[in-house]
Amino acid sequence: MQKVLVTGGAGFIGSHVADALLERGYEVHILDDFSSGREENVPAGAVVHRMDVRDEAVADLFARERFPILIHHAAQMDVRRSVADPKFDADVNIMGLLNLMEAGRQHGLQKVIFASTGGAIYGEPDYVPQDEDHPVRPLSPYGITKLASEKYLYFYEQQYGIPYVALRYANVYGPRQNPHGEAGVVAIFTQRMLEGKQPVIYGSGEQTRDFVYVGDVVEANLAALAYPGSGVFNIGTGIETSVNQLFRTLRDLINPEVPEVHGEAKPGEQQRSVLGYERARRELGWEPRVSLQEGLRRTVEWFRARVTVG
Repeated sequence: MQKVLVTGGAGFIGSHVADALLERGYEVHILDDFSSGREENVPAGAVVHRMDVRDEAVADLFARERFPILIHHAAQMDVRRSVADPKFDADVNIMGLLNLMEAGRQHGLQKVIFASTGGAIYGEPDYVPQDEDHPVRPLSPYGITKLASEKYLYFYEQQYGIPYVALRYANVYGPRQNPHGEAGVVAIFTQRMLEGKQPVIYGSGEQTRDFVYVGDVVEANLAALAYPGSGVFNIGTGIETSVNQLFRTLRDLINPEVPEVHGEAKPGEQQRSVLGYERARRELGWEPRVSLQEGLRRTVEWFRARVTVG
């Protein structure tokens, strides 16, 4: 039974990845400090190590368990917080990765799959959909740390022969997403509508994003696990959806009576983001399968079973 360490495995995406690995017979270990991860997300059968990716104890854990595979989803992922406190963002996202990689290279690490970001790395598009050759112009410390992490992984491959796959996610949504953060507009809108509260669309609502369902992202991780080489891959749908369109689709699914309310635009918010996935299709054999309509239906169903109308 092959052993895998999933960092952030109590979080939104990481817990879904851990589920899929367990179903396929892997021995799954989860490293999470539970600062945003939740106990109820942890799949039965996973071994949990409650620690921060920056902890010195990480080296002891790798020495003891000798993980051949690392799937790294733990991160400081709030773009606004990264702007407010870039030192903290770099500490978690860069020093955390280096802590894992230094432990791993000394104790048998053979492969890394890294959760990177599409929109925050590329910035405003010169052309759409943005492919992996698009210029990288991150406008937030969060995007900068993700790009730097990819470069560090390249270094560890060149220096120590540890292959890596960096998956540049579009806007991931689905069951278990945190509705209280800044990163998940689908979860935020869904929760508020189900609770009978008013969601607010910032700005005109014509800003676009590429929404990819978490189940498709899990399949991308499994494809990356089987991939024999190293590389960077966009994981998106190639479809732009405006925030207004998203709101109206969710409203139709939950409550057609919810009014459309707009607030002040967020300063510096990116206006367009959409990722081309041709490289992932060609080299990983991956493509998105779940339509936005179907993915939102599944997401609403999951939230509806858990939300209490106040």
